Amino acid sequence: MIRIFIGYDPREAVAYHTFCQSVLERASVPVCFAPLALHLLPKYKETHRDGSNAFIYSRFLVPHLAGYEGWALFADGDMICREDIARLWELRDPSKAVMVVKHDYKTKAETKYLGNRNADYPRKNWSSVILWNCGDPRNRRLDPDYVAAHPGSHLHRFAWLPDEAIGELPREWNWLTTEYPDNYNAKLLHYTLGTPCFKDYANCDMADAWYSAYERLRAGMGS
Repeated sequence: MIRIFIGYDPREAVAYHTFCQSVLERASVPVCFAPLALHLLPKYKETHRDGSNAFIYSRFLVPHLAGYEGWALFADGDMICREDIARLWELRDPSKAVMVVKHDYKTKAETKYLGNRNADYPRKNWSSVILWNCGDPRNRRLDPDYVAAHPGSHLHRFAWLPDEAIGELPREWNWLTTEYPDNYNAKLLHYTLGTPCFKDYANCDMADAWYSAYERLRAGMGS
């Protein structure tokens, strides 16, 4: 079974459910979804004040939530899966503590959804898809106290790890729509500037792929 922790923000709840729909449709093995909703994390108190979404720091609790055992996948909730998630799972490397897409880009937009500032910084968007080796001893320091005590500049750059512990995933598994050219062969589309559920991004690049999954979700709900 693939454990998938997904960032959940109540301001875009529909994006979470649409992403889950897109994963389920193509999965060839059982998956278990765990929403990273803050009210479900009673041992963690969010003290950071610089986040653009509700799960910007809780993603680093995944090894703790998984009991520091096995592997787990984290993904932001503003995504659409266009491939069997088992193909991503097969890329696990037991010599690595985490595996990520190592983006190296400058953003095209100074702001993103809900007017949030969209600054450039080292390793930007590396943490939006993480294959976590939860059992790796190097991740055991990631508990609620550690995450609460460290700033984004430390956590999102994986500064608790040596560089050689950070494995690399193909860019197609975290394709940044609008920031990158349209690519309907990409396996995981990431609407990092804003999902089409927001009015300002209703017609963003590759919005049709998101609406397609959303309509199938609605159909399954009988809407």
